[in-house]
Amino acid sequence: MNVNEIIENIEFKVIKGTLDRKVHAIVFDSRQVTEDDLFVAVVGTQTDGHQFIEKAIKQGAKTVVCEKIPNNMPADITFLQTADSLTALSLLAANFYGNPSKEMKVTGITGTNGKTTIATLLYQLFERAGYKVGLLSTVENYIHKKVLPSTHTTPDPVQIQSLMRQMVDAGCDYCFMEVSSHAIKQKRIMGIDFNGGVFTNITHDHLDYHKTFKDYLYTKKAFFDSLQEHAFALINSDDINGKIMVQNCKAKVFSFSLQLPADFHAKILQTDFIATHVILNNRELWVKLIGRFNIANLLAIYGTAILLGTSEDEALLYVSELNPVKGRMETILLEKNKTVIIDYAHTPDALKNILEVLNDVETEGRNIITV
Repeated sequence: MNVNEIIENIEFKVIKGTLDRKVHAIVFDSRQVTEDDLFVAVVGTQTDGHQFIEKAIKQGAKTVVCEKIPNNMPADITFLQTADSLTALSLLAANFYGNPSKEMKVTGITGTNGKTTIATLLYQLFERAGYKVGLLSTVENYIHKKVLPSTHTTPDPVQIQSLMRQMVDAGCDYCFMEVSSHAIKQKRIMGIDFNGGVFTNITHDHLDYHKTFKDYLYTKKAFFDSLQEHAFALINSDDINGKIMVQNCKAKVFSFSLQLPADFHAKILQTDFIATHVILNNRELWVKLIGRFNIANLLAIYGTAILLGTSEDEALLYVSELNPVKGRMETILLEKNKTVIIDYAHTPDALKNILEVLNDVETEGRNIITV
């Protein structure tokens, strides 16, 4: 692929040099540059890629994308000046890999808690339904049945587009991905054509990065602002910030709730350490998930399945068969009436939710030990 193809539909302030130049790879870490790579000088929170342009050129980069073109650079190098190198990186990566998100249905899940469970169980549900599915999560990445290591965060834009291209090439019809606030803020998801977005909840988390709750909140909202008319936005109405997410949203808006009237609603009838008996949109069923927060997750899963075209009967069957995600409210029954619950519980709110589950389950006469 040459430069002219890669920059299609991307705006640049200045173009200096030939566009008829081969590009081997898109790289934003100068240490990884090889011959004929396109180097993007990203302005990050820790380092400024502009400091490494000369190094990238010495290592073989023939094309450089930057916010400021340096002085005294070789005449045979192509420079593309952009207003925002982070945005340019994501859009260039999408073009380089042939915009794979346009060839399958991509749904993003965002929120403080529940992202991993919802994304993983949607992957599980649609695989059970007979589709080939991709998953990008903080626990595991999947290209259909193939497991790939995860780095516990949203991958960088080049990795995302590369993984999505592999999904498309493997015949995947759907992709479900966690969308973190870091990924939104750092514009890693630009260039992805989302078919839908799901909002779980938001608590006072990640303020070490966002500094204020307002910035955290409106970073999440930016994801829904980016959804197009053909997409859907599914929000948790039990979180007061759900409505903020979809203010001025162009996508079709739907809701789920355990407390309020909503498009997708549920009532918990009975629960134990193995399963929960619920009424889901006026239909009774048992599910292998426990805890009020997990039933909220289940509503998001059920709603997403319906909005992606699954019939109600099929969706109910598949959600009743879902197995808990490894390390997410995972229950292990031992001998002598002992039960172990394993959960990531990475926020105070998540830990609170788990401990509250024990109030809903019969634990009289049993000791509860938290490690």
